[in-house]
Amino acid sequence: MNKGEFITLEGIEGSGKTSAVACVADTMKSLGRNVVVTREPGGTEIGEGIRSLILEQRSTQMRAKTELLLMFAARAQHLEEVILPALGRGDCVICDRFTDASYAYQGGGRELKTAIVRQAEILTHPELVPSTTLLLDVPYEVGLRRVAKRGAIDRFEAESPKFFTRVRKNYLERAAAFPFRIVVIDANNNLEVVQTEIRSVLRERYK
Repeated sequence: MNKGEFITLEGIEGSGKTSAVACVADTMKSLGRNVVVTREPGGTEIGEGIRSLILEQRSTQMRAKTELLLMFAARAQHLEEVILPALGRGDCVICDRFTDASYAYQGGGRELKTAIVRQAEILTHPELVPSTTLLLDVPYEVGLRRVAKRGAIDRFEAESPKFFTRVRKNYLERAAAFPFRIVVIDANNNLEVVQTEIRSVLRERYK
């Protein structure tokens, strides 16, 4: 039985997840939680290796199902090595992306059938669901403008506007389908406003 909280952050590239993760971690620490911060794909040595393979620009021939299965392979390792042990100890796990991202990116962006993503989810973690998911929502134009300022881009960041339109649409559809778990944060606001909203949501839920 998991005793800790599992908080995930989602959003397209350039939505501000990195700053948001730090804000979530600081807020949960202030509420007395022991915090473990991690990310997907990645979080383990094996997962980080898979992350490099998925994100590198040379992987242009990677098929959608291959990408999906690699994501869940990294996730399976991540769950067993990091997430489940931390939750079992009663820690608060804060994860930059989780399975909602697979629905949005491989399901929405790559246009794989939802049932295929669901099969992978059932195989990998049939019972584990985040307690709270913060969806940092920005129009793709805003997100990609922010990404361009960072310099070199990875394979996902190089995707087309149509791809990111599908990803964002899927995220918002999932938020509508799971309104208690997924909280939509308007990440088009300035950083202070976004962080104030994040802290408010978490303090209300975990006080």
